[in-house]
Amino acid sequence: MKLHLLRYFVVLAEELHFGRAAQRLAITQPPLSSALKALEDELGVRLLERNSKQVTLTPAGAAYLAEARLVLERVAAARDAAQAVAAGMRGRLELGMTGSMVYREVPRIVETFSARRPDIEVHLREMSSAEQLEALRHGQMHAGFLNARAFPAALASLPLADDRLVCCLPEAHPLAGEKSLDLKRLADENFVMFARDVAPANYDNVIAVFNRAGIHPRTRHAARQWLTVVAMVSAGLGVALVPASLAQAGMRGARLVPVRGLVPLTVGALAWRKEDAGLAVLASFVAVAREVLAAPP
Repeated sequence: MKLHLLRYFVVLAEELHFGRAAQRLAITQPPLSSALKALEDELGVRLLERNSKQVTLTPAGAAYLAEARLVLERVAAARDAAQAVAAGMRGRLELGMTGSMVYREVPRIVETFSARRPDIEVHLREMSSAEQLEALRHGQMHAGFLNARAFPAALASLPLADDRLVCCLPEAHPLAGEKSLDLKRLADENFVMFARDVAPANYDNVIAVFNRAGIHPRTRHAARQWLTVVAMVSAGLGVALVPASLAQAGMRGARLVPVRGLVPLTVGALAWRKEDAGLAVLASFVAVAREVLAAPP
């Protein structure tokens, strides 16, 4: 059944006058009469009674009118939903996030976006950087907040704000009370390192800092998350270099001490597939992320 037949019938049933109904529909009366006949022939029932004085609904027509209105309402709702999703006003956004990103700009970006696009469901999944890159490669999520400096050619990226590496010491360590320290004073310590297979950028950044300081760190333990690194340090298993943003975690038993001479390191980024850049929901999210990152914290 063609939808225009339903529309013609609903307007005619509301007006109960062929002239006024035709005027509302911006057509002439003959096509309206033909449409009504085609609909009645298809249904096998009479929907309207018509004489020289008036047009009235039959009982079957009254019952059909209620259902026809529901059908047209659902069609309109489906149209509106499709247009809203296409315009980036409704839908679902799948995002990845490394655990430490909760202490950086990610919550602010997500909160700002959700306030502006309340009809878009944002789903965050904690994943390692390597897992996110694999998920992006297979199109299993829209974008990810991960620790990386370089990306495959198929991905676009937006760097997060600069973060700085600081020294993480057990609170009972002799240097834990220092306002800042020289990295060379830690040359003989045992270090807890970030596992390279999880996020090579994190590991490589730390090693680069040691190399510039002329230190060959004694690595005793490796962890897969920054918070685990801090927990191991607080347990007295060694010292570590960690992002300063982890201070927000407020973990007991460890002190974060600035290291003199270290420049800010940008190892966090929002990444997405270039071929998905045209998706309205993703484009809206990236635009909000750019705005939040450009604004003062």
